[in-house]
Amino acid sequence: MTASTVSTASAAASVAGGAHREHHEGTHREVAQRDGSHRHPQVDPLAGLRTPEDPPWDVYLTGTVFLDIVFTGLDSAPVRGTESWARGMGSSPGGVANMATALARLGLRTSLAAAFGDDHYGDYCWDALAQGEGIDLTPSRTVPGWHSPVTVSMAYEGERTMVSHGHEPPPEEPAPDCPPRARAAIASLTPGSRAPWIAQAAANGTRVFADVGWDDTGAWDLAGLPDLAHCEAFLPNAEEAMRYTGTDCPRAAAHALTEHVPLAVVTLGAEGAYAVDRRSGESAEVPAIAVEALDPTGAGDVFVAGFVTGTLAGWPIADRLAFAGLTAALSVQEFGGSLSAPGWSEIAAWWRRVQSVEGQDPAALRRYAFLADLVPDGLVRPWPLRRAVPTIGFRRPA
Repeated sequence: MTASTVSTASAAASVAGGAHREHHEGTHREVAQRDGSHRHPQVDPLAGLRTPEDPPWDVYLTGTVFLDIVFTGLDSAPVRGTESWARGMGSSPGGVANMATALARLGLRTSLAAAFGDDHYGDYCWDALAQGEGIDLTPSRTVPGWHSPVTVSMAYEGERTMVSHGHEPPPEEPAPDCPPRARAAIASLTPGSRAPWIAQAAANGTRVFADVGWDDTGAWDLAGLPDLAHCEAFLPNAEEAMRYTGTDCPRAAAHALTEHVPLAVVTLGAEGAYAVDRRSGESAEVPAIAVEALDPTGAGDVFVAGFVTGTLAGWPIADRLAFAGLTAALSVQEFGGSLSAPGWSEIAAWWRRVQSVEGQDPAALRRYAFLADLVPDGLVRPWPLRRAVPTIGFRRPA
């Protein structure tokens, strides 16, 4: 299934805000409770599916949290021996925090296991996620004497260049002995290695969605991804999918991947995404929304979060692809990884705005018509999204 490209403009309103940081003692920080003190989305995409027997969390994930420092507005890549000035700068939690924040802002109850340094950077990232986003950090830990990993990202010409620094935390950090019960989990597969928690989660009924990084070994062997056997869905990009399957077409690669995993989603960059579900026989292709990208950091994570949301809600596969592409398109119009993720107020604003564009392609509007039932006219009160700010020391005005 293919849809026409919708004409759009940025409709994402944001409120810049810093982080209020408090000192925490010991190896456990105070975990924010999901109550009225936090900013919540006004849409629960799983509202009609919830029962008292549900697991406590919609999504569980684990990984490394970085402090991201992002420079934007560079005219070109830095040149050796010269000084480059950026027109914009922001700080935000990064790494696995990108995915966790995107999930939470879409209304999913999210639990994260991560190691945090006992430094100012760790305090900032912890509070931004727990206090700012309402993410459950019960399985996370503070590691005494361990400094937080840092990534400096430079965005220019629609791409990014990153420099990271960090040390491995102690081997017992951060993943708990057994992952908490959740509807879904998101895993990043590493060629040649196995993560025991993935099999444990799948055995407990958790639906595992997986992506993968570049295979530096050059083997590109699906047998080198043993945890794929426990996954419900696999979401590589086109180049990764073709290399793993030995095909020369990303759509053919998606079909080949369904021999190893029930649901294959292949992202096609500016062309959108293609997905095949082996069990239902569904397949769909949805084009990307053309936007002017300020910073692509975290866009892939936002796409996965959008697709997981639609899958848990039981939407048709084409709607899931369209929604994932929309959330990713909105995210690249803000800088910073985690704090660029859109919330429902921004999705609602985009939907209202795009319908008012003169000469809009009716077929394109029909592709996103499912949003009308998700973001009704009554959703007018914006919830203030935290955005990346110039320095960690900034605080929200009183």
